[in-house]
Amino acid sequence: MEVAAGAIGPVIRKLGELLVGEYNLEKRVKKGVKSLLTELEMMHAVLCKVGEVPSDQLEQSVRIWAGKVRDLSCDMEDAVDDFLVRVDEGSSSKPTNMRNRVKKFLKKTTKLFGKGKALHQICDAIEEAQDLAKELAELRKRYKLDMFSSTNGATIDPRVLALQKDVGELVGLDHTRDELIKTLISEEGSSMELLKTISIVGVGGLGKTTLTKAVFEKIKAQFDCVAFVPVGQNPDIRKIFKDLLYGLDREKFKDIHNTAKDEKLLMEEISEFLVDKRYLVVIDDIWEEGIWRFINCALCKNKLHSRVITTTRNVSVSEACISSSDDMIHKMKPLSDQDSQILFHRRVFQSEEKIPEDLQVVSRDILKKCGGVPLAIITIASLLVSNQRIKQKDEWMQVHNSMGRGVTQGGIVKDMKKILSLSYYDLPPHLKPCLLYLSIFPEDCEIQKDWLIWRWLAEGFIQCDNKETRPFEIGESYFNELINRSLIQPAQINEEGTVETCRIHDMVLDLVCSLSSDEKFISILDNAGWHAPNMQRNCRRLSLHNINAKVQNHQFDSTSLSKVRTFAVFSPITCDWLPSLSSFQFLRVLDLGNCGSYKSSSGINLKYVGNLIHLRYLGLKGADVHELPVDISKLQLLQILDIQGTRINELPASIVQLRNLICLYVYVGVKLPKGMENLTSLEVLQNVDLTLSPHIVKELSHLTEVRELKLHCYSKDVDLINMDILIDSLGNLQKLQSLWINFGGRLTDCMRERWVPPPRLHTLDSWSAQEGSFLRLPKWINSTSLPHLSRLAISVKELHGDDLQVIGMLPALRSLHLRARRVMGTLVVRADAFPFTRFFLIWGFLTSPCLFPPGAMPRVQHLQFQVSARSIASGEVDCGMGHLPSLEHVKVDLRRDNSSHDEKETAKAWLRRATEAHPKRPTIHFY
Repeated sequence: MEVAAGAIGPVIRKLGELLVGEYNLEKRVKKGVKSLLTELEMMHAVLCKVGEVPSDQLEQSVRIWAGKVRDLSCDMEDAVDDFLVRVDEGSSSKPTNMRNRVKKFLKKTTKLFGKGKALHQICDAIEEAQDLAKELAELRKRYKLDMFSSTNGATIDPRVLALQKDVGELVGLDHTRDELIKTLISEEGSSMELLKTISIVGVGGLGKTTLTKAVFEKIKAQFDCVAFVPVGQNPDIRKIFKDLLYGLDREKFKDIHNTAKDEKLLMEEISEFLVDKRYLVVIDDIWEEGIWRFINCALCKNKLHSRVITTTRNVSVSEACISSSDDMIHKMKPLSDQDSQILFHRRVFQSEEKIPEDLQVVSRDILKKCGGVPLAIITIASLLVSNQRIKQKDEWMQVHNSMGRGVTQGGIVKDMKKILSLSYYDLPPHLKPCLLYLSIFPEDCEIQKDWLIWRWLAEGFIQCDNKETRPFEIGESYFNELINRSLIQPAQINEEGTVETCRIHDMVLDLVCSLSSDEKFISILDNAGWHAPNMQRNCRRLSLHNINAKVQNHQFDSTSLSKVRTFAVFSPITCDWLPSLSSFQFLRVLDLGNCGSYKSSSGINLKYVGNLIHLRYLGLKGADVHELPVDISKLQLLQILDIQGTRINELPASIVQLRNLICLYVYVGVKLPKGMENLTSLEVLQNVDLTLSPHIVKELSHLTEVRELKLHCYSKDVDLINMDILIDSLGNLQKLQSLWINFGGRLTDCMRERWVPPPRLHTLDSWSAQEGSFLRLPKWINSTSLPHLSRLAISVKELHGDDLQVIGMLPALRSLHLRARRVMGTLVVRADAFPFTRFFLIWGFLTSPCLFPPGAMPRVQHLQFQVSARSIASGEVDCGMGHLPSLEHVKVDLRRDNSSHDEKETAKAWLRRATEAHPKRPTIHFY
């Protein structure tokens, strides 16, 4: 029902535009629009209330009525969009004297809504709305509004900040993890088959993947190559094999996903690669024995003590994974009462502190209903916190009562769905479509945060009433709130502690897909056909998953695509199978960036892309596209354009007419046209090649809305760039938050002397692994000039005594990459340095942890440094790390210099002992 409510919102806004704008509506039509607006506003209010109630608690007549409202709203929005866009299109043929041209156009199209198709559409909509209003009145009278009473728990305030604690901690699983590790690394056994397999089995939500990842991370350094490959319920065996190869060697197989190799060739390639290597492979979430047999055939059975871990919900699959006496099955069990309580307390209180006395009884009752299932505990606990405030006892009681009988031993899957649905119905209205939208992605897909937010924006899910707030920032708050509620899970967390990618738990995805199907929100087409056949004819959002040759033999029915607003491909496909873009009339999102399409001589045909006048998002990353058509300039609503990894080497000159473009992703090697200064709405401009587009140096000064900028220039061409003009242009970008400059190792000191950083700069990356970008540390790197700087990556030729302390006093610094060719004098670091830094990498000069006194770097988790092996072996340099309390990962470049082999081995042993003596026992890696 919330989708119906969400569909009305945009229509109400756009009908309001029609009434207040300079649109020459016929008098009776204008009156009808006002009437329609009134009816829709009333329906919207009712549907928002209905949306709080699980659909299975609503009368069938209410669901039918809401479905009619949804369809009416979508059709009405299409009609209004079409009118507004075509008015703008006709009035913008020449940008000069705009007001007169608009009036001239409107005069030509007098009473456009009073004639033909437009009149027919809007009059039908008014009539239908009046009929629906009568149905609503009858329903209200019949049920006396009882149908809108909610048994759901209290709502959580919007814009919840993400909780700081990582909910993926191994509560109650640490002992199991250690036992599994002991079994895996043991090389004892009587069998000649030295490949050992452990299969972890249990129902969804018990933590199989969490446990497996913890084991994987702890032991992967002991193997020549490793891979962690998710499978899922609807797997593509070729993609699994490609993911496996890519995981085993990301450099060697970096282009594997773009190849057209069949299963047999991929299996042979895997076996050949593994034949002389000790490997660790995790195959996560296997549903069928047949899939395992395929994978097992590809894994080389060498005698190098390789290891395989599988996870599954199916006992028969786990048994199929076992082939020798050394193999074993581990059955997951629910958490104990004590461990359940610890996890619950961490999630609610961000610690294990004792629960307040007035909440003790209800918390025990809630935990009892969670049945020791971690996913249930985490999601329910998320309902009990709002704005980092513990909710009142009566709200806890409401959540408890809403859980029904809770999780029972015999029906965990069914009971979990009910518990997860509580979290869904507790979402504020603006977040429900954002969560449902995740059903467009395949199972086990790792979703880029920025990519997801741009899609939400293009779909119209992000509404920004405050002109001072960027829509992307609102989208980030939506994303953080879903993370906080445990409805999506962090996948990749960057060095600053920010979530960059997310996953959605299988059980949450099952719920979301079910709700999305019920609401006719997204249609999925895969090898099994349409997931909801009744949606085929009038689907609004269409996503293709794992399409095989058999499915591709059937052409699309163009009439079934006429109302599609989103078309996304997540499957390797042949270019000629894609539907013609002329089939789409109201497309807003076109994403071909995940199709991994086979390379062809002509590539994907974008001939009719200029006709997609409603398009907001054009994603072509990695797609087989050779060029953009000139008439792309017709896409006046386009906001996001991504051509990374395509075969496009030059953007058409007409691209500069896209005045609403917010985000432009290109790549090094693409030539930009002159006139880029016209794109004044740009906020993100990435991977600009100054060598090919030197004119952009001056044009940048006009792009005052830019907050993310990536510039590249090859070392041999740096002298061709006018640095004075570039610095003047950068100085004009006062809203800049992230700046990456890759000048091939030579950034002139002009920037060091003249540049004044913008006040909100968050990221500065001028890292060079070859030579220093700056002669010395720039004077503007200080706590006053850069109060918000969170990431600094910089190369200098000379590092002076107090430079490290100056950097260490940056108040917001979370990540530092520092390279220096030589150190002048003695480096001095005080105990107050780097108070919030999590990631610390120094390169090019020798040092050790003893450089940092106790008190410095209290939060550093990842430390990477270079040190002389002889200095450690001789005892000259202290390699103790106990004064760094948060340390989790250490990487050491042991410089041999004049050291002997024995000295290097002694140094390694000392460093290993130092990490083993540390309270957190950080991992250590030598290179």
